[in-house]
Amino acid sequence: MKQGKLFGIGVGPGDTELLTIKAAKILKKVDVICSPRSAESKRSLALSIAQPILDERVDNYEILDPLFPMIEDKLTLKTYWDQAADIISNELKKGKDVAFITLGDPTIYSTFSYVAKRLEELGFEIEVIPGITSFTGCAAAAGISLGEKDEIVVIVPKVDDRLASLLKYGDTFVIMKTSRHSKILEEIVSQDKRDKSIISIQNCSMQDENIFEGFSKDKKYLSTTIVKFRDLK
Repeated sequence: MKQGKLFGIGVGPGDTELLTIKAAKILKKVDVICSPRSAESKRSLALSIAQPILDERVDNYEILDPLFPMIEDKLTLKTYWDQAADIISNELKKGKDVAFITLGDPTIYSTFSYVAKRLEELGFEIEVIPGITSFTGCAAAAGISLGEKDEIVVIVPKVDDRLASLLKYGDTFVIMKTSRHSKILEEIVSQDKRDKSIISIQNCSMQDENIFEGFSKDKKYLSTTIVKFRDLK
């Protein structure tokens, strides 16, 4: 029996209409949708984005929803990645194609990469379908350019001591998940005396999208702050 194929599909930042045509085509025909959850009680946000596309299907499909908890312990996380790889490989061995859906783009800070490495080592065919990233979606929503001419754009996934040493080397900084570290972020950025503009975007492209100047003060998970060390024009 021919083995199935694994597709890593980016579903974009939140709006279903931001899925690519290719992503939609694959979602309408694969046998299995793999949509990890961060907690047993939570429904996958990626699945909710893709659901309107799946609702157009007239055939049946399966959903896998392995647990990928938001924890820091790497050894524990590896057990979850291994479990997910095992579940997916069982479907691929049956000749079923599987679409692993993920927020934004599968190549940018996505857990898909950890599972894909394991399945690639087992010899399965894998294809990655890029998606609109959260930070390009945020820039578009805010109506600003991330980079012009030879400006250096820095993507920061976590606020820690490294950021302070990086500031002098970049022109635009995209800081993700800023609601977790808003206070320390504000302290670090304020140390740079260059003129700057600060825009925060929450829940980009969703119904409750919020765009404002300054830093995010609440605890919304999907919060991104864009710091540009020049005037916005």
